[in-house]
Amino acid sequence: MTDRESPKPTEPRLSASLILVNSHNEILLVQRNPQARSFAGQHVFPGGNFDPKQDTSLEWTAIRETFEEAGLLLALSDTPSTLPDIDFTQAREAVHGGQTTFSTFLTSNNLRADVGALMPFTTWVTPPSSARRFRTEFFVAFLKDSTSGGLYSAREEHLPTPDGGQEVIQTRFLHPESAIEEFRTGKIGLFPPQYYILETLRPILTGSSSTENQRNAVQMLSRAAFGRMVINPKLFRINDGVNEAFVYEGDELRGGPKGRLHRMVVERKGAPFSKMNLRRNFDLFNQCPVEVHIPKL
Repeated sequence: MTDRESPKPTEPRLSASLILVNSHNEILLVQRNPQARSFAGQHVFPGGNFDPKQDTSLEWTAIRETFEEAGLLLALSDTPSTLPDIDFTQAREAVHGGQTTFSTFLTSNNLRADVGALMPFTTWVTPPSSARRFRTEFFVAFLKDSTSGGLYSAREEHLPTPDGGQEVIQTRFLHPESAIEEFRTGKIGLFPPQYYILETLRPILTGSSSTENQRNAVQMLSRAAFGRMVINPKLFRINDGVNEAFVYEGDELRGGPKGRLHRMVVERKGAPFSKMNLRRNFDLFNQCPVEVHIPKL
């Protein structure tokens, strides 16, 4: 390789992340350990890398990682009466520590990962310039109340808890509006994918009580082109070089129609991102660019 040649980009690792919404229209956020190799100290949705030794799908990855990082299990049981007897804390520590597999834990307790509850909600690919790259599929799911079936240990009466600092130091539910406000005032750190998704859900999940119409709107968005949209950010200098922006598919700078905006204008001062402003002016249900290629697991 000559001095003028760029190093070959690393292949992005397959990963999954879960956007978990409770009955108060709040979304589960976990704060990463400041010593973590990726997203150190930032607030993210629970998630992690696809493990070919124990994950059968990316939905499975998202459910497993949410259990490990936040202690919430999205599972179904044919014998729900046995659920109170399961020590979820001990099982979580065993799975997280590698003493048992997630599949073994589920099978031994007559549980099944509720992959059907997860709805696709965009996929993000880390730019080639990054040393550590991921292709992360985001999923969204709604918690059920204590009178519903399914999502058993993730019902409303179970609060998320951090994993003892291994990967996560804080877990909590926040309304999208509150999360964005806390970012803007410097109370929490976010990365563009999380900010983008929170901004997308903010005008839908209004109020403090989830409604059927709101849940249907999120489901429709997932089933539309938006759910399958793959975002490969490209960094541009805009406004005569004054501002920095991650420009996404469909934007006029990426070959989209003149005037089409699909970008995140960012500032970096004292944090990975101190300010972010999503500029998007197209119909999410009908005009999202969709990538045809889907990588094999």
